[in-house]
Amino acid sequence: MRVLFQLGHPAHYHLFKNTIADLQRDGHQTYILIRKKDILEELLQQSGMPYTNILPSGKKSAYTLLLRLWRVFWFTLTHRIDVLVGSTPEVTQVGWLLRRRSVIMAEDDAAIVPQFIKAVRPFVDQYLSPVSCNNGPLESKTTHYEGFHKLAYLHPNRFTPSKETAAQYVDISRPYFLLRFAKLNAYHDIGNHAHGINNRVAQQLIDRLLPHGNVYITSERELPPEIEQYRLVINPLNIHHVMAFATLYIGDSQSMAVEAAMLGTPSLRFNDFAGRIGVLEELEHKYMLTFGINSAHPEELYAKIDELLATEHLRELFQQRRQRMLADKIDVADFITQQIEQFAH
Repeated sequence: MRVLFQLGHPAHYHLFKNTIADLQRDGHQTYILIRKKDILEELLQQSGMPYTNILPSGKKSAYTLLLRLWRVFWFTLTHRIDVLVGSTPEVTQVGWLLRRRSVIMAEDDAAIVPQFIKAVRPFVDQYLSPVSCNNGPLESKTTHYEGFHKLAYLHPNRFTPSKETAAQYVDISRPYFLLRFAKLNAYHDIGNHAHGINNRVAQQLIDRLLPHGNVYITSERELPPEIEQYRLVINPLNIHHVMAFATLYIGDSQSMAVEAAMLGTPSLRFNDFAGRIGVLEELEHKYMLTFGINSAHPEELYAKIDELLATEHLRELFQQRRQRMLADKIDVADFITQQIEQFAH
C-alpha cells in the first residue's frame, strides 16, 4: 500500500514514527506531510525521515485551512495514496472526497474538542482511541484500545531509557526536577480558556525544589532572566531519557504529564483541564501515576509536591505502579500498524 501520514504537531511524530518504520519493514510505501508547528520539522530533520512541508508559514486562517486541504488532496491524488492516517480533519475529508481509507488517532474526549469531532464525523472511516476516551457522537465509528498514544513510543518494546544519554544534559548524580511550561495556545487550550504555570508560580516551584535537587525547565514561551537560567538545552529527541530519571515532572502540558506517567516518573499537571480528560483521569485514579490540580489552587500544587518528596522509596513505588499499568496495556504502535494493514487485504 501507499500510506500517507499527516502530522500537525510534534507529538504526532512520536505517535507514528514506529508505525511508519513497521509499515516500511512490511513493504509498504509511506509519505509524511507536515505544517510548521513548534519543533515538528526539527524532529523530522534530526531523525532523517523524509517529509514534505505543505504549510511552511505555520499561520492559521481560513485561507490556510483551505490551502492545507487542497495540498493534501493534490498530494493524495498525484501519489496514488491508498490510506490516509493522522489526527487532522484533512485526513478524513480528503479520504472521503477521493474514496480512500482514512484512520484518525485521537486521545481527547469529545467534550474537549467539539469542533474537531464535527469536522471529522461525516467523513472518517476508522477512529482509534483509548478505552478511557468518550467520543460522544463518534462512538459508533470508534475502535477503542487498551493503551495510550504515548505507548506508541514509550512502551518498553519501543523505548529503553538511557542514563548515559540523560547525563549528556543533566547531572544524574543528584536528584533533579523537570518542569515544562507550555504556551497553552492550541485549539483545545483556547477553546477551554486554559491557564497554567505563570511566572509567579514558576518561581515558587523553583524556590521549593532547589533545596532537594537541581531544576531543569523546558518552555515554549519566553521567560524572565531569573527563570531562564534554568532552561534545559537539549536535543528534543532525547527529552524522554531525561524525563525517565527525574524525581518529579511538573508542568502545564497534558502531553508530557502522560509521557512521564508512561515512564513511571511522578507527574503533576497544573492547568484548567484537571478532572476533565478521560486518559488522565484513568492514569490518576486507576494507576495513581499522575495528579491534576486546577490552576486556581496553587497551594494544592505545593502541598502535593511536599507530599511526594516526603514519600519513602518514591521511585520504586511509581515504577511498581507503572508495571501494573503496562500489564493492562498494549504496544500501541503495533496496534496502529495492524489497523492500517487490514486495508491491504
